[in-house]
Amino acid sequence: MAGIYIHIPFCKSRCVYCDFYSTTSLALGQRYVDALCREMEDRCKMEDGRGEMVETVYLGGGTPSQLTGTLLRQLFDHLYQTFDISPDAEVTIECNPDDVTEAFAEMLKTLPVNRVSMGAQTFQPERLRFLHRRHTAEQVKEAVDRLRQAGIRNISVDLMYGFPNETMAEWERDIQQAIALDVEHLSAYALQYEEGTPLYKMLERGEVSEIDEELERQMYFRLMDALAEAGFEHYEISNWGKPGHHSRHNSSYWNQTPYIGLGAAAHSFDGRNRQWNVPDIRQYMEGMEKGEPCVEHEELTPDNHYNEIVMTALRTSVGLDLTKLAPADADYCLRLAQRFIFDGLLVHEQQHLRLTRNGLFVSDMIMAELMKA
Repeated sequence: MAGIYIHIPFCKSRCVYCDFYSTTSLALGQRYVDALCREMEDRCKMEDGRGEMVETVYLGGGTPSQLTGTLLRQLFDHLYQTFDISPDAEVTIECNPDDVTEAFAEMLKTLPVNRVSMGAQTFQPERLRFLHRRHTAEQVKEAVDRLRQAGIRNISVDLMYGFPNETMAEWERDIQQAIALDVEHLSAYALQYEEGTPLYKMLERGEVSEIDEELERQMYFRLMDALAEAGFEHYEISNWGKPGHHSRHNSSYWNQTPYIGLGAAAHSFDGRNRQWNVPDIRQYMEGMEKGEPCVEHEELTPDNHYNEIVMTALRTSVGLDLTKLAPADADYCLRLAQRFIFDGLLVHEQQHLRLTRNGLFVSDMIMAELMKA
């Protein structure tokens, strides 16, 4: 078992672009953590988790930093009592910058957390308001300083680009402000208009329009160049880390390594099958309290498994190792890949298929073409 993901769905407010499962019902915190502790025990027995070392723990959301220190301590204490967590485990918590007060940073010292991931998104005040983010640009810098004082030596910051009417000069300023934070890891994502989100409804009403695709491509390339100049390694489509600071937890997803997901809407993978909890906090809690978890399962067919390997491995700088596929699948994949190799979007070397610089920007299209229907 490589890692454990724990979904904390609480948010003080919802961002306009977010389609992850979350709730603003913060009063349910104690009941939810109690349910998580019950699920830990059940999953440990089911997976025979004792004796197999857990190498990464990731608290995602939602906004895990919305939990009180008391609840976070309860959660971590129970986790470490239930599973065998490696002394060298990477333990990440997602935080909102404005939640990282001096008191919160001091509280982190009492937890086994050694990595923090923060969503800065942008340093432009008007765009932070547009996204309905609660923090300011100044609070991002303050949060990094407080985390350093608390002994956190592995900090990741999320950025977003491709806003309506955003210029290259504005994006350049965001990149340079992010680099100036001197953090160990950066993630960056183009703004997406996910169906069902407030942002998607704004698009439907004509209140905003998507950015020009060529400008978005140039923004991505500028980010790649700037982060390379700053000493970051581009190890996955949307992720850059300084040497020795790639996200170990997220890398397990891309490497098809088994992991356990705990909490409402959390997904798990055992190497052959996937399962996920109901994306409803009340159903999740009631199910755990009754000893009747609300869970769905999917047994991966050989074709499903092939598709997942293609989709995850091609995201990485290492690329797809064709020797890990069945011979017939490797032949099938390589045959379909020929036109992308010819167009300079893929390279084939040492039994690996890897996206080129131009291929990275159209990766979704390439992956879809290499998959089985």
